[in-house]
Amino acid sequence: MFGKSKKSFSPLQGGQEKFETIIGPQVQVLGHLRVKESVRIDGAVVGDIQAEAGQSVTVVIGATGQVQGNILADFVVVAGQVVGHIEARERVELHPHSRVEGDIRYASIAIEHGAAVHGVLLHISDTPAQI
Repeated sequence: MFGKSKKSFSPLQGGQEKFETIIGPQVQVLGHLRVKESVRIDGAVVGDIQAEAGQSVTVVIGATGQVQGNILADFVVVAGQVVGHIEARERVELHPHSRVEGDIRYASIAIEHGAAVHGVLLHISDTPAQI
């Protein structure tokens, strides 16, 4: 009741999200990723990341993660750096110290204090992805 803090879930803090693919901090991937299940990136990806529609896929860029390319997924969580456009069919979360250099299209967005966006924020409706 009163005095109890309500904990919010975040894939960055290891909650209930299950990642079938984790790109570790010492890994660099060159090329496009097409994912059907959630992925966490703590290393580097040079290329686009695209999730199939209707799969409820989460793409998480951890604090040490870097992506140079566009991201299209249902949910996108950024704690690291993205140089490219982001389109989230459902929700984008930008955590403190995250940096995005590109436009963000979203249905819902949360931006924490300390996050930086160098681009345009565009709210989308039920229109098809453009990335």
